[in-house]
Amino acid sequence: MAYKVLIVEDQKMARDNMTYIVNLSESYELAGTLANAASAEIFCGGHAVDLVLMDVCTEHDENGIDAAGHIKKSYPSIKVIVVTSMVEYGFLDRAREAGADSFWYKDGDEESLIEVMDRTMAGESVYPERTPEVRLGLTTSYELSDAELRTIRAIMESANYEEAAEKLGCSERNVRFHLNNVLDKTGYRNRFELCMAIAQKNLIIVNPDKNFQ
Repeated sequence: MAYKVLIVEDQKMARDNMTYIVNLSESYELAGTLANAASAEIFCGGHAVDLVLMDVCTEHDENGIDAAGHIKKSYPSIKVIVVTSMVEYGFLDRAREAGADSFWYKDGDEESLIEVMDRTMAGESVYPERTPEVRLGLTTSYELSDAELRTIRAIMESANYEEAAEKLGCSERNVRFHLNNVLDKTGYRNRFELCMAIAQKNLIIVNPDKNFQ
């Protein structure tokens, strides 16, 4: 008997790819697809679902990690694998806290997703040891300190240094200090080049709820 899989993904290409993988396997069959994470719990209540592949960011800005938490509370027997293509340093911890059974990065190949699905249905909790390494100019995300990563995140979300400093709970001088260190390491000429590179790589830096140091 094949496990029934619900796919929650708002991007057509990614949704089609996961649908193809599910349909290709004799161990799984498609229960349905949704673009909005907020509808997933309701779907699970009205359909037979054994496993949910839950994207982090879905239609109408609905949070897949929050939805995963609701599903696990309402239907503990349903397995949930959180999936994403975004390198967010807080997603892994947040998915664990929500009770998601496993975590998979979309950049992985077809075999890796099937392996995670099989291991999850067998009762394992499968999480990557760390986020993927992303190259930024002359360096990589692994070579930047937590303070530098948080500074980049605040700058990406702010209109100016003052607003970034307020988000971080520090001085503008500290913001500029860490930004200059990042520019030296990456080789980008200014914050605009840096922010453009980050946006192009679909890189979300860190969990903004962490305290700045």
